[in-house]
Amino acid sequence: MTKRMLIMLIVVSLVLGAVFGFIEFKGRMIKQFMTAQGEPPQTVSAMAASVQEWLPELQAVGSIRAVHGVELSAEVAGIISEIHFKQGDEVSVNTPLLQLRADNDNAKLKSLTATAELARITYQRSEAQFRANAVSRQTLDADKANLDVAVANVAEQQALVNKKTIRAPFTGRLGIRAVDPGQYLNAGTTITTLQALDTVFVDFFLPQQALAVLKTGQTVGIKTDIYPGRDFTGEITVINPKVELDTRNVQVRAALKNPGHQLLPGMYATVSIVTGSAQRHVTLPRSAISFNPFGATVYLVANQGGGDKSQARLSAKQAFVSTGETRGDQIAVISGVNEGDTVVTSGQIKLRNGTPIIIDNSVQPSNDAAPQPIDQ
Repeated sequence: MTKRMLIMLIVVSLVLGAVFGFIEFKGRMIKQFMTAQGEPPQTVSAMAASVQEWLPELQAVGSIRAVHGVELSAEVAGIISEIHFKQGDEVSVNTPLLQLRADNDNAKLKSLTATAELARITYQRSEAQFRANAVSRQTLDADKANLDVAVANVAEQQALVNKKTIRAPFTGRLGIRAVDPGQYLNAGTTITTLQALDTVFVDFFLPQQALAVLKTGQTVGIKTDIYPGRDFTGEITVINPKVELDTRNVQVRAALKNPGHQLLPGMYATVSIVTGSAQRHVTLPRSAISFNPFGATVYLVANQGGGDKSQARLSAKQAFVSTGETRGDQIAVISGVNEGDTVVTSGQIKLRNGTPIIIDNSVQPSNDAAPQPIDQ
């Protein structure tokens, strides 16, 4: 019995040893096979780093305003009797635009004018009598004072009558009418807008560091998305003599001709100011650079050689870079990449040093220094 059990244990041990030995052998062979196969290649897009000439410039977003622009309103209250303008008209300076009812004021003006005329006659009569020693100096002075008061009353009433007629303070284009005939108009109520559009201003802010390269008369380029692809040119007319305390920015104003009245007050515009001669930069798409707490990196494409003659073995090589200014979709690389280096532009998240790669450039990220919006 003991001999039989011993034989059975020996047989079971041999079987289990063979099973575990086979499993270990299988795992070792699989590992060797995977090692021989290597890491699977990753598909990325790539492009050669190129050198471009960039003009150093300052950029800002500004607001357009008219050289002269007001919301017209009445200085005195009254009922509107006549409206002399049409919406959107071009009017000249002093053109009558609106008339408030002024019957009572005109009647009072006539009365005061008659009183002033009587005071003038009285003064002239007293003056003649004074020369004939028929009246005293006191009487003459009193008549002169009465004349001056009467003339001042006429001038005051005439000014009130004049305020009942609203005139264009300058030449420009009228806007939408906001009142109607017969309406009671309170003082200060907007009647319409008047904008002089032959010349417009562009107001914008720049950091205080820009003061070193800014000067009046400097040429500025102006773009607006209303007219894509079109450039307007103006020049700096005023640099504010103070820096804003809350932002440390300085306000700058440029003026430009607007003969077609295409630029309207309230529009925003992109302003660019060239501040030096062209500089050469190695540029890459922004998507090619990964920004991390420890620095900015790119993946260069390295040729490992080997393989058949029709296909080289490519791998990724991580490199640290220093970056400069950006323009549109592009970024300048100061160091770390040379002209002609092939750089991975998308798919970096799958890579590490030495990862085999396959380049597929059927889809490339945008690489435009001045991208334009596209209507979908």
